[in-house]
Amino acid sequence: MDQDALAARFEADRGHLRAVAYRMLGSLSEAEDAVQEAWFRLSRSDVSEVHNLSGWLTTVVGRVCLDLLRSRAARREDPLEYYIPDPVVREEGAADPEREALLADSVGLALLVVLETLAPAERLAFVLHDMFAVSFDEIAPIVDRTPAATRQLASRARRRVQGATPAPAPDATKQREVVNAFLAASQAGDFEGLLAVLDPDVLLRVDGGVLTAAATKLIRGAEAVTAQALTFSKFRHSARPVTVNGAAGLVSLTNGVPVGLMAFTIVEDRIVTIDIVADPERLAALGVH
Repeated sequence: MDQDALAARFEADRGHLRAVAYRMLGSLSEAEDAVQEAWFRLSRSDVSEVHNLSGWLTTVVGRVCLDLLRSRAARREDPLEYYIPDPVVREEGAADPEREALLADSVGLALLVVLETLAPAERLAFVLHDMFAVSFDEIAPIVDRTPAATRQLASRARRRVQGATPAPAPDATKQREVVNAFLAASQAGDFEGLLAVLDPDVLLRVDGGVLTAAATKLIRGAEAVTAQALTFSKFRHSARPVTVNGAAGLVSLTNGVPVGLMAFTIVEDRIVTIDIVADPERLAALGVH
């Protein structure tokens, strides 16, 4: 296969590879870097004997991502539970086929937060097998384990994910109604209205970035989260609706400038998690404006 044909073949798989890398890394820029590295490796390799090029590329991206995760784990100092992965943000009503393809199988932000807490090999085994149906025989060489041991990695990860990730409400209209009720109650300083839409064990995660006074914090429980939400009214924040990883979200604005991106996980009629990215640099990099 000549280089032009190889490039065309790679482009046909690019969307799939970006989706794999995004779930592995939780970073849009690193996912793009991993896909580009896969192209470099492909362009330097003899793949004439490769019968399933898509599968070969998926495992290459997996190897690249595993190396990045291990490197990240070695250098990261901040606690993982305070880090919110890159959300995929889309303005409501706007068509964005590339971003929709990235989330074709739907991956909520709450799930990505849980994936951040997994060991790199566990994350790879779970993502490749459970999300992309790659066999344990194919995954085992990447993590340098037997297929049976690789199955155990995925099983451990699956238990963590199922235990910590609620199944969100699939109805987009109902999600938006709940988020609108939350926003209205926040801006009105309506304590009872907030309690009505928050799960008793609601978890608020705020990632303000290392240079932001907002700081990073976790707040659990409806009354504590309500007290935090009521501070919104003091600053007269306005907000506009967006979709965050396929679910209802908000961009909070002060004087027209984005100061926070809010993602909600809603189960039935209650908000069970709120994830806020309040780092100005990340908001700009995500294209939130």
